[in-house]
Amino acid sequence: MNCNNNCKKKYLSSKWFNDLICKSNLAEISKIRGCLIFKPYGLEIWNQIKNKLNYLLKKTGHDNYYFPLLIPITDFNKEYNHIKGFSKECAIVTHRRLNIKNKQIFIDRNSKLKNELIIRPTSEAIIWNSLKQWINSYRDLPILLNQWSNIIRWEMRPRFLLRNSEFLLQEGHTVHSSKQEAISHSIKILNLYKDFIEKILSIPVIKGKKTPKEKFAGAKTTYCLESVLLDGKALQIATSHFLGQNFSKSFDVKYLNQNGIYERPWGTSWGISTRLLGALVFTHSDEYGLILPPKIAPIQIVIISIIKQIEDNKIIDKFVKKLIVCFKKNKIRFVYDNRKKYTPGWKFNEYDMKGVPIRITIGKNELQKGLIEIFRRDNRKKKHIKIISLKKKITYLLKNIQNNIFLKALFVKNKYTKKIDDYKKFKFFFNSFHSNGHSNGHSNGGLIYSYWDGSKESENKIKEDTSASIICIPSKTKSNKSHVGNCIYSKKLSKQRVIFAKCY
Repeated sequence: MNCNNNCKKKYLSSKWFNDLICKSNLAEISKIRGCLIFKPYGLEIWNQIKNKLNYLLKKTGHDNYYFPLLIPITDFNKEYNHIKGFSKECAIVTHRRLNIKNKQIFIDRNSKLKNELIIRPTSEAIIWNSLKQWINSYRDLPILLNQWSNIIRWEMRPRFLLRNSEFLLQEGHTVHSSKQEAISHSIKILNLYKDFIEKILSIPVIKGKKTPKEKFAGAKTTYCLESVLLDGKALQIATSHFLGQNFSKSFDVKYLNQNGIYERPWGTSWGISTRLLGALVFTHSDEYGLILPPKIAPIQIVIISIIKQIEDNKIIDKFVKKLIVCFKKNKIRFVYDNRKKYTPGWKFNEYDMKGVPIRITIGKNELQKGLIEIFRRDNRKKKHIKIISLKKKITYLLKNIQNNIFLKALFVKNKYTKKIDDYKKFKFFFNSFHSNGHSNGHSNGGLIYSYWDGSKESENKIKEDTSASIICIPSKTKSNKSHVGNCIYSKKLSKQRVIFAKCY
């Protein structure tokens, strides 16, 4: 998939993105619109994410549960804002039986369900139905639960790994005795996600919260992490919701407090999904394929032998056995590719495509000189190092590559970050940003910090004029202090800049 003779625009196109996912063996599109077939390499990356995040969640007191895929429509109806937000995305089971006639299968019309079932678009309704049975006293709180599941949300405009009708999801749900405890937990999880995504996936993110218009259906506040991709478009990468008492009221959940008085508990929910795989691809890749951070790569090192004569095999295999012992001892994930039916060049391209961080090439001549060749996927540089220093060098390289991948992504994020205060310039910027992710000359798009007056009217009008959304109200930091200004659209007084972008 080398695009050396093509321009950068082609390598950031939808076709490039889709081809890369297929050719790197992450996933492929199924016959069902908006649904994917996850292949072994893609699932292995997801499992790396799952195992590492699951460890952190269990360490912070969360237990894993699994709730039913099907939610009675009567339960789903109990929280109006929740059902209103998901109503156009739901898949519904209406019948329980099929009939066969003349070798044709059709729905048995007599098997219609009295209480139709929603295939979960999220699990708040089914979980709060159970929480009503589990919570009676303040001693039962807090409840901290987590679920790894799959979700169905019918997607109008599917996008490979970024917007799908079915996807894999990690969703957490917690219940607390106080409002402040619930808010603090929402923010704690957001910080956990931020730390995980930046340190493990090497994706720099912006922390903030959604506007009332963009918040999760049924939430009081939605906290979010946003990233910018190689083409300058934004991607919501994780969310954490403070639910208030919305669901405890809807499902009539009460507990007896320490003073013997009944109160309603406070809830949170939060999650990440296989959209993270899409973020990995569209944050770190290049025209040669994936570039995976070592901490998440299923294969951290590939060893490829260069065989010129048959007798070279024994010499190289003997040396590789020692390497394998070293790698296993240091818990390094590796592959020794000594397949005879493929040339070294073919293997180089294959592992470039898969984004393997380090390639070790071993030939008889190099071994005799006490050297091996190391190739770094992140910067495509190769050099010979002494075998005697290999152990220390590999440990250093894996850390250095992880850090360098993050710094490259941070450079892209900073490059795409701009401030605009003039609405004409603002409209020109977004209206020259083409639907294929490329702009008309001045930039490839980006994250625009501008003042907003806080009104839905201005938010809607800006989106109508430019197709750009407020992706988040950024959290206040030392480098992002609040300053009073004038709304980019209405010119009314504004206390803080928000981030506008075109997004997936």
